[in-house]
Amino acid sequence: MKSEQPIGIFDSGIGGLTVANEIRHALPYENLIYFGDTAHMPYGDKSAEAIKYYSLKIGMFLKEQGCKAIVIACNTASSLGYQDLKDFIGNDIPILNVIDPVVDYCVQQHYQKIGVIATKATIKSDVYARKIHQILPDLSVQSLATPLLAPMIEEGFFENNISKTIINSYLSSSKLKKIDALILACTHYPLIKEEISAYFKYQVDILNTAVIVAEDVKLKLEQLELLNSSLKTPKHLFFVSDKTSAFETSTRLFFGDKINLIQKNIWDK
Repeated sequence: MKSEQPIGIFDSGIGGLTVANEIRHALPYENLIYFGDTAHMPYGDKSAEAIKYYSLKIGMFLKEQGCKAIVIACNTASSLGYQDLKDFIGNDIPILNVIDPVVDYCVQQHYQKIGVIATKATIKSDVYARKIHQILPDLSVQSLATPLLAPMIEEGFFENNISKTIINSYLSSSKLKKIDALILACTHYPLIKEEISAYFKYQVDILNTAVIVAEDVKLKLEQLELLNSSLKTPKHLFFVSDKTSAFETSTRLFFGDKINLIQKNIWDK
């Protein structure tokens, strides 16, 4: 691997852009290649086998693009597809997920009760509770599936009455009573972090998982001596499996008007 090679990032749609954006801020000279699998979004209601297949195909595509590391910027794919992808190409290229850095962060804090909101597939996997309890078995972890949030965000419905109604309906669950912190266990959710914080009257630590993951990516690349030492203006490429106006709008929101958005069918290969 050469340090000038890009970092590959993938998600089911626009959610992973929150991670890509934080990686860009933490590592401003890194080249990025992003793949948004908008044709199969949302991943949260897909079978484990389908998610593993999507993850493997996208991972292989990013490897073929010359990426020096791959970040699975999706909690559902991280919980169900990470190990298969790591087993398949992990000897050739570092594979990073969005779950382990957040778990590591949580166990270093002094929380008594943590809430987790995510897609149905992530909650069904129980990955956060399992990993946290391996280290701190007495820490209370309450998990809640919030399946409408990712499609709502993908369609651009946030910071309005529709999003407020849906968010408040979920957060009023008894499972989330008296929590100290809330893990936004879907990379779409940082886009509604302010609305979630407002519901809890800013008295709950809402974990910006994208920031935590970006710092972990920086640390891992430092350890592997793969940080880009070039001070050239980085180049970013954005691939989607199905071009949508919402994705293009969100990408420009984070990365400005000068983006290269390419529709790519990788499934027939």
